[in-house]
Amino acid sequence: MREVLLLCWRDTGHPQGGGSERYLEQVGAGLARRGVRVTLRTASYPGAPAEEIVDGIRISRGGGRLSVYPRALAAIAAGRLGFGPLKGIAPDAVIDTQNGIPFFSRAALGVPVTLLVHHCHREQWPVAGPMMAKLGWWLESTVSPRVHRRNQYLTVSLPSADELIALGVDRERIAVVRNGADEIPQSVSEGDESTRTSHPSLTVLSRLVPHKQIEDALDVVAALRGRIPDIHLDVIGGGWWEQNLRDYVSELGIEQYVTFHGHVDEERKHDLLGRSWVHVMPSRKEGWGLAVVEAAQHGVPTVGYRSSKGLTDSIIDGVTGVLVGGLSDGEADRDVSGLTAAVSELLRDAEARTRLGEKARVRAGEFSWEQCAAGVYAVLDATTRGNWSSGLVGASDVVAQGDSAGALKASQSCR
Repeated sequence: MREVLLLCWRDTGHPQGGGSERYLEQVGAGLARRGVRVTLRTASYPGAPAEEIVDGIRISRGGGRLSVYPRALAAIAAGRLGFGPLKGIAPDAVIDTQNGIPFFSRAALGVPVTLLVHHCHREQWPVAGPMMAKLGWWLESTVSPRVHRRNQYLTVSLPSADELIALGVDRERIAVVRNGADEIPQSVSEGDESTRTSHPSLTVLSRLVPHKQIEDALDVVAALRGRIPDIHLDVIGGGWWEQNLRDYVSELGIEQYVTFHGHVDEERKHDLLGRSWVHVMPSRKEGWGLAVVEAAQHGVPTVGYRSSKGLTDSIIDGVTGVLVGGLSDGEADRDVSGLTAAVSELLRDAEARTRLGEKARVRAGEFSWEQCAAGVYAVLDATTRGNWSSGLVGASDVVAQGDSAGALKASQSCR
């Protein structure tokens, strides 16, 4: 495999870039280290160059939130004809990232396409408005599975694989390669009792957008401020929903209990995580939850919603963190009272907090971006030979299409 094309609606430099973009770029960097020529086509944004090379990845930008899709297809078609920003492109394999909507890149390229789906977006589409929500979910749940009925699928957690199966995707075509994690910066001490704040402290590490439901963490602080003296919440991350959250903080009257840090560098992020007692992740939906592992690197357990699906994979309930609420979808699963009770219990019980945190730290050590990139390389390489991969995939753990019984067995054995 000599060349790979990555397609994604954002990159990590985008103001709204997050964990899914980081996954793709870390995979791309890992492929580049293996000698693969890697091109990432993504959207433009203010201040971003039309083209640059980052970590061995050639990044080509064009288009906005929706126009990125037709602009990418046009650039691919032009590139194959020898002109435009993707001039001379000749990939052996493509990763088409479906963040709700795929690029439908098979229409412009006659090479194997792997559809990367972090999670399904049914719960998130309403934010786009009623018409766009209906169109988006129809494209994601009906059109895309039909168009990609012979393509390889790649996802990041076992619950996300189950969601794809529910949409009619064959189990034998779904490979799961979990996220990696960056090492803690050398300038930052790994979290332990010596780095923790003297007061009870919570952390939320997230993009500030509606489906992350940061309001629920704010409700927890409002409910506990009278019972747990000096409780404080550090919100790490930025996003277009930030002002709404600040307004809600004022409405609750908890300004002195909450600090918004905005976008911070890696050192500051890990410094804040290492100080924290408990990490809270009240997201409506996650494919995996990279922040869970980053908090775990500092021995900090996470409390989140079971209904977010992906957290049931990144958190081992009662072992590395705590999950609350039910498994079904819907507003009823925003169990703020359960979230409050779980956070309160951990803040009051140092022994339980440490026990969960240390087990989370051990599990965090199992994940690396190099392993992640090796797993994705194996999946892509198999597609170039006409094979599918399924189940939980590591560097050499690939099940070929020709052994469908083995594929089913591999998927089942990792559950």
